[in-house]
Amino acid sequence: MFKQLNEATAQPVVWSAYTAEVLWTDSHIARQMLAYHLNPDINAASRSFDFIDESVDWLISAFGLNQSSATIDFGCGPGLYTQRLKKQGIGTVVGLDFSQNSLEYATKQAAQSNLDIEYHLGNYLDYHDSRQFDLITLVMCDLCALNPSQRSKLLSKFKSMLKPNGVIALDVYTSTRLEKQAESITLVRNAMNGFWSAQDYWCIQSSFLYRTELVTLDKYVICEEQREWTVYNWLQHFTHDMLSSELDQHDLEIQATYSDLRGRAWIDGDEMAVIIGHK
Repeated sequence: MFKQLNEATAQPVVWSAYTAEVLWTDSHIARQMLAYHLNPDINAASRSFDFIDESVDWLISAFGLNQSSATIDFGCGPGLYTQRLKKQGIGTVVGLDFSQNSLEYATKQAAQSNLDIEYHLGNYLDYHDSRQFDLITLVMCDLCALNPSQRSKLLSKFKSMLKPNGVIALDVYTSTRLEKQAESITLVRNAMNGFWSAQDYWCIQSSFLYRTELVTLDKYVICEEQREWTVYNWLQHFTHDMLSSELDQHDLEIQATYSDLRGRAWIDGDEMAVIIGHK
């Protein structure tokens, strides 16, 4: 037991494991994630519905989107942004997501509302499209879950898919948020109200800080009667200069900085929203 606990709570090398697909391909967890997405009162997997309404209104107004415009949402989930964009008359609306469960919901909702939205299932890091778009979105600090090489691959993709005068809208966690985090270890039975499994389980959660790299990790070791498995939730935190430097490598630049993707004036806080364009 001593050896097992040591292994379960050991701090791994930064970015040394990648398990994000578990959140989207495990049927039980995927259902929990969809429920989080669709709960209008919490920000666990997506913003509140009021926030999304304001965000879509602002994006359309700020960047003059209309029936001739093309938009694509990376990590669209159950279509909370894509459906609102299409309902406001945007011409081409595309959504990408890892979760079959979420995309089935999005597709069903679009059909019921007679909305012509194009959805694609799969890891958006592997997505290819010869089209270019007026607006590319990556919301809910999704960029922060990617390691440096994955971010570089995605930004290169954004560069090729962005129209000459198009914009990328995304948000990230900041170094200010990192300073508020603390390392900890907890052991909870059926943690997070049964989020990890329909079976009885114990969850050992270890939270680590990598201050030099501005990274946090929540490592979850899930112990069921018949199996044990681990999920790694990495989060990169950014300074403005750090994000600018990564974008510069792909000939992209920050055109404007906000507190969030509703266009609120920038005030230093846990999150930072940016509008990105070609240099």
